[in-house]
Amino acid sequence: MSSPRSGGVSPPRRIALLTHSHPPLTSAAVSTAIAAAREAGVELIGTEDEAEKHGAEAEGLTLAVELPEDPDLCLVLGGDGSILSGLRRYARSGVPVFGVNFGTVGFLAAVERDQIEQGLRQAFAGDFEAIDLPGLEVDSPDGATALNDVSFSRRPHSQLAELSYAIAGEEVGNVRCDGLVAATPAGSTGYNLANSGPILAWGVEGYVVSYIAPHSLTARALVVAPSDVLRVGNETGRDPVDVAVDGEPVAELAPGAETEVRFSNGAATLAQIPGSSFYHRIREKFGHLAV
Repeated sequence: MSSPRSGGVSPPRRIALLTHSHPPLTSAAVSTAIAAAREAGVELIGTEDEAEKHGAEAEGLTLAVELPEDPDLCLVLGGDGSILSGLRRYARSGVPVFGVNFGTVGFLAAVERDQIEQGLRQAFAGDFEAIDLPGLEVDSPDGATALNDVSFSRRPHSQLAELSYAIAGEEVGNVRCDGLVAATPAGSTGYNLANSGPILAWGVEGYVVSYIAPHSLTARALVVAPSDVLRVGNETGRDPVDVAVDGEPVAELAPGAETEVRFSNGAATLAQIPGSSFYHRIREKFGHLAV
């Protein structure tokens, strides 16, 4: 993950809009964004489906059958899942994704919903920093890239999984468990954290591997160097294991089969308010858990 870079001298002119899947949460915010875009002299573009979701609140939105391939910015009104959708939509394009949190945690968001007006002014003026996020590439039919995590999970009502993993060609563990997760720094606060895995600060070069409910007292999470390839194997004679990328199923790992996961720089670009601190974000989003 590279250091933050300026959003650029020129403010964005064409902005793609994505919103939460539950329209009532963001319909008023869509109207606010349209008004802010009009005031800033920028074009806010949404799909016909977005307009249908928000009805009269979407009046003034530039409509398109599909979102443009090369906007200057993608604005997301939603939670971390919606922001991830924007990041995946514009993966490896260099298009920054600016999120306003209308979800529960909103760890990836640039601003909270009560800061929307000031946040939109900054976003539409180009007053933001762009952070290049790394990803994890997993062998799958569509060559999927994870921005949060790759998970290997046993299916409901199936027998306990038995997974092995090797790093840089050396086997590290073979454990009966519910599954295994490989997480990026951005994704380390999700499924990996639920596994008691370590949080990786944004800017750390590498990823973390942790087990889901291991039947072992010695199975521990491991931080892996970015150049080292992870190989996951499903023991012969066990049930197939589901492979998911950012929570979306992409493949299965058959009994006796192996697959590889690789760290990949520059997978997506996240927009943040200048001076935003990862450690302040940790305190704000998760600090209450320690009270």
